[in-house]
Amino acid sequence: MVDLKVNLSGLELDNPIIPASGTFGYGHDFAELYDINILGSFSFKGTTKDERFGNPTPRIAECEAGMINSVGLQNPGVDAVIADELPKLEKVFNKKVIANVGGFSIDEYVHTCALLDKEKQVGIIEVNISCPNVHGGGMSFGTNASDAAKVTEAVKKVTTKPVYIKLSPNVTDITEIAKACEAAGADGISLINTLLGMRIDLKTKKPVIANKMGGFSGKAIFPVALRMVYQVYEAVSVPIIGMGGVSSADDVIEMMLAGATAVQIGAANLVDPYVCRDIILALPDTMKKYGIDNLNNIIGGAH
Repeated sequence: MVDLKVNLSGLELDNPIIPASGTFGYGHDFAELYDINILGSFSFKGTTKDERFGNPTPRIAECEAGMINSVGLQNPGVDAVIADELPKLEKVFNKKVIANVGGFSIDEYVHTCALLDKEKQVGIIEVNISCPNVHGGGMSFGTNASDAAKVTEAVKKVTTKPVYIKLSPNVTDITEIAKACEAAGADGISLINTLLGMRIDLKTKKPVIANKMGGFSGKAIFPVALRMVYQVYEAVSVPIIGMGGVSSADDVIEMMLAGATAVQIGAANLVDPYVCRDIILALPDTMKKYGIDNLNNIIGGAH
């Protein structure tokens, strides 16, 4: 018998598989396809203080080994999420969720995190300071160590639940940002968010996406994500949720060897809505194949 359980800052998960924010909505649509209680948890759609329509369309561009999106944090706003989405979610998911929070100022992050911290269904707050698809916020906080620390410190003052800071790969030194967040009180680090990319339509000779650039995700970014998780594991002592191009049980094992305690799966959900379920079902045999009986024993095992 193999042991799939992992622990994120006191929150015990049945397995390390977590659908990533922005690729799983608020869970309802996927609950119509399979019992989502098989998941370790999931990170719900990035939520902001106010309702957002997001960026102008078109927002999606395809690539050979991934996709580019520029949705721009479209969401109904935190009040609607608490009033409408969480009660609906409670009917189909009986575990704690990860609340992903976006913002355009420290005050907005504080407001939204403080409200979600009071919700019983929320187990971890994931603060996204790394969205490349919005102006005046998002990634701008995640590319400067001092700014990242200020957001972390402010959010920690109004929360009681573990706070994980989601970092941008679009920086020179990912470890500098991670260490600043840890020093400011972060309970964990989530990485990586999408890389910045673009496509150009050869017929119109214009960028495919209305916002010109967007977040590049999918299988192609896995080696970059793996490298950054490896680096951050050596730089901090808090748990890491690794993500970026993960699409198989083998990828999960590799990400955990690099230093991740749990693993989020993003773009692969948009290709195959059953991918998280299938990876969980495949994990026991994959573990046996590599002589692993307890996932906790391999976290950071490549160091």
